[in-house]
Amino acid sequence: MTDYLAQRGMEPLFFTDTEVAALAFDLHRRVYGYSLEHVIESLAPTSELDFLMLPEEKQSVYEAIQKTHIHGSPDGPWFFIIAQSEGATHRLLGITDTSMLRPQVFAYQRGEVGIAFCGSEKQVIDAVLESMAAEDSRFWRKADEYWNARGGSYTDGGAFMFDVLPKADGGKELVLFDKFGVTVDTHPKGEFTLVAATACPLSLHADARSTYEAVIHTLPKMDWGEARATLDAIETAAALENNGRTWGWDVLSLLLDRRYDTGDLRASLWSDLVETRLVRIIASAASHPCTAYAGQKTLGHRPEPTSLEQTIVVDARPHPIEGTESLARELVAFHRLGWRRFAVINCRGHRFIGNGFGPGCSGVRIDVLGAAGDYLGSGNDGMEIHMHGNGQDQIAQIHKSGELVIHGDVGQCYGYGSKGGLMFVLGNAAGRPMINSVGSPRLVINGTALDYLAESFMAGDPLNGGGFVIVNGLRFDDKGRIVPLETPYPGSNLFSLSSGGAIYMRDPYERLSSSQLNGGEFTELTEADWAVIEPVLLRNEVHFDIALEDLLMVGGQRRSPYDVYRKIIPVKSKTLHAEAAWAGHQD
Repeated sequence: MTDYLAQRGMEPLFFTDTEVAALAFDLHRRVYGYSLEHVIESLAPTSELDFLMLPEEKQSVYEAIQKTHIHGSPDGPWFFIIAQSEGATHRLLGITDTSMLRPQVFAYQRGEVGIAFCGSEKQVIDAVLESMAAEDSRFWRKADEYWNARGGSYTDGGAFMFDVLPKADGGKELVLFDKFGVTVDTHPKGEFTLVAATACPLSLHADARSTYEAVIHTLPKMDWGEARATLDAIETAAALENNGRTWGWDVLSLLLDRRYDTGDLRASLWSDLVETRLVRIIASAASHPCTAYAGQKTLGHRPEPTSLEQTIVVDARPHPIEGTESLARELVAFHRLGWRRFAVINCRGHRFIGNGFGPGCSGVRIDVLGAAGDYLGSGNDGMEIHMHGNGQDQIAQIHKSGELVIHGDVGQCYGYGSKGGLMFVLGNAAGRPMINSVGSPRLVINGTALDYLAESFMAGDPLNGGGFVIVNGLRFDDKGRIVPLETPYPGSNLFSLSSGGAIYMRDPYERLSSSQLNGGEFTELTEADWAVIEPVLLRNEVHFDIALEDLLMVGGQRRSPYDVYRKIIPVKSKTLHAEAAWAGHQD
C-alpha cells in the first residue's frame, strides 16, 4: 500500500499499518470524494460468490473500483474502526477484513438512550456496559444484540456505520447503516423501564425443570413488577429449601441459557437480571457454604472439598486476567486439592480458563458466567465445560476430549487444531472454526459459520472414528422458535485445503451450491452417516433443547434425515497425491 500511496504523491511518516490505512481512507473519501460505500469497497473488495450475488449495475461499479485500487487494498488481518465527523453527523464506522482473520464484534443497546459499539472483543463491550450501568440507570449490562460481520458480504458488506444524526426537535438520534446505506433496525421489542417488584404469579414448589417451564409459559403475560417478583421468589426459595442452591442454579441457568418468548419485556434486560440472581445465589457460598457449594472468600483462600460433588465458586474479579497469578492458574490449584466441579463467576475477559488441568480429567465440570476471554477450554482432556453466554476467540484450541458447550456465539478460530471430543455452539461461529483440526473432533454449530469453516481439516474418516462438523443453519425468532437462515452457510470457502473428515449441512432446500465448496464436494448421505451423527444431535438436544424431531421438520412436515442433511467431503486431488507419492519415494 505504501507504493500505492507513493504513486499519488503521499508518503507515510511512521510506516505503521494504522497510518497507511488512515491515509488511504482520507485519500478516497476527502480527496477523491468517494461515497462511503465505494471507500469501503476500495479497501475491502468484494469477491467470489459475494460479487456474483450483487446486482449487475453494482458489479460494474465495483469492478472499476477494484481495477483502480485493488493493488492498494490492505492485506489482512485488519479491522478498521473509524471515528468520523461530517458536518452535523458523528459516526462510528467498522470495516471488516475480507479474509476473516481479525477478531471483530459489533453491538448496540437501545433504552432511554442508544449506545453502539464496535471492537475486537466482546468482553470489552461488556466491561463498558457494566461500568455505565453502575453509574447510570439508563443502561444495563448486556447489549440488545452482538454480531460478527463477514467482510465483503453481499448482504451487508461486512461494514457498519453508527451515525448520530440531528433531529428536527434539536435532539440526536442513533441510526445504524450497513455498507450499502441500508438502515438496520436497532429498535428491539420489549419494555426496558423497570418498576418495583409486585407479586409473583406462580407457585414455585416444583422441581427445577417444571419451575422453568412454568416461568417461560407465564412470562409473556408478565409486566416488570411480576417478573422481578418471580426472580425474588426464586432467590428466596433457593436460600430456604434443602439443596436450594442447586435448585436455584438449575432454574436460573435454564432461564439464562434457553431462548423463549419474553413478551413485553426487553430480552437483554431480563437476561441481565436472571444472571445477576444466579450469581448472587451461588456467590453467597463463600460466606455460607453448604454440601453442594463452597466459595473462595479472598485471594489465596483454598478450602478443600467435602465431597467430589461439591462445587467451588470462584469470583474471577480479584484474579489477574493472565499470568502466573491468573484465574486459570488458581483453578488448576483448586483441582490439585481435589475439586472436580467449578463455578466461575464475574469473568471480565479472563483467559485460559480450563487450561493446564492435565490429562485424564473425565468427571470435571466447569461452568463459566460473565465475559470469558480467549482460549477457553483449550487443551481440554475429558472435562465438561459450559460457557453460559457468548464466547470469544481461540476457544477449544487443541481440544482433545470431553465436551465444550457454548450457550451463545463464538469468535474466531473455534476449535483450532482440535483433536477430539464433542463441541456444541448454540449460535454462530465467526471465521475459521475447526481450522487445522485432526483426529476425531465433533462439532455442532446450530447457527452458521461466517466463512472458512474446517479449513485444512484433517480429521480422517467420520465413519471410522474420524471427525466432522454439523451445521444446522438456524436462528431463533423473538418467540424462541427455531427458523432456518436464508442460507445455511453464507461464505465461499467451505472445506478449503481439507483432506479428511466431513461436514453435515442441514440444507433441505439445497441452497448451498458447489461453488461454495472450496475444496469439498457433495456426496450421498448414508445410513452409516446417520448412525454417526444422530447421537451427536441427540446430545445437542440435551444441551440446548433443540429437538432432533424439530430439526427433521421442513415446511411443517417430518422429513427423512437423508432429505434434510447433505454430506460434504474433501475433494481428492490427484495432483497432491502424486506430489506426496513423489516426496515419499525420495525419502
